[in-house]
Amino acid sequence: MNKILISLLVSLGITGVAHAAGDAAAGQQKVAVCAACHGADGNSPAPNFPKLAGQNENYLLKQLNDIKGGARTVVEMTGMLDAMSEQDLADIAAYFASQNVQIGQAAADQVAAGQEIYRAGIADKGVAACTACHSPNGKGNNAAGFPSLSGQHATYVESSLNKFASGERNNDPSGMMQDIAVKLNEEEMKAVSQYVQGLH
Repeated sequence: MNKILISLLVSLGITGVAHAAGDAAAGQQKVAVCAACHGADGNSPAPNFPKLAGQNENYLLKQLNDIKGGARTVVEMTGMLDAMSEQDLADIAAYFASQNVQIGQAAADQVAAGQEIYRAGIADKGVAACTACHSPNGKGNNAAGFPSLSGQHATYVESSLNKFASGERNNDPSGMMQDIAVKLNEEEMKAVSQYVQGLH
């Protein structure tokens, strides 16, 4: 619980730093390079690439800056952001945030287990409910920089959880997602990933 509180305070402090205001219309003119993997409107056709449509703007901007600055490694994006300014990144984040995510279909045999983890956590493992940060409808918390999971590809979510668990991905505030993911087994990761794919 302390990690969640610390993470909230850190995130609120980070988002309090002045950033360039994003312009969605300008961003639409800058996303051509993104479309091949993420789709022109941010609804990625490939389940291994995240949907960016409807994602929280503050979270998107942080991820873009982390990828550009090397705090988050995404091999497929190597060098793609190097020539982009802070304003470019803010505009791209604003554009994708303004789009509507297409909700997927959760695997029926995973919904009950995934819903239980998402809404109640796993008390005996010390896993907090996902709703604490990502909200009951999966829309996250833009002010705190917590991402929307609603409709996100299950394949991508499961991959992200595995990367947090292994430490390959470590750009989460206060290591909160690493702390949670390392406590989940493969079946639990798969179930909660399937659940959020159909969440809206």
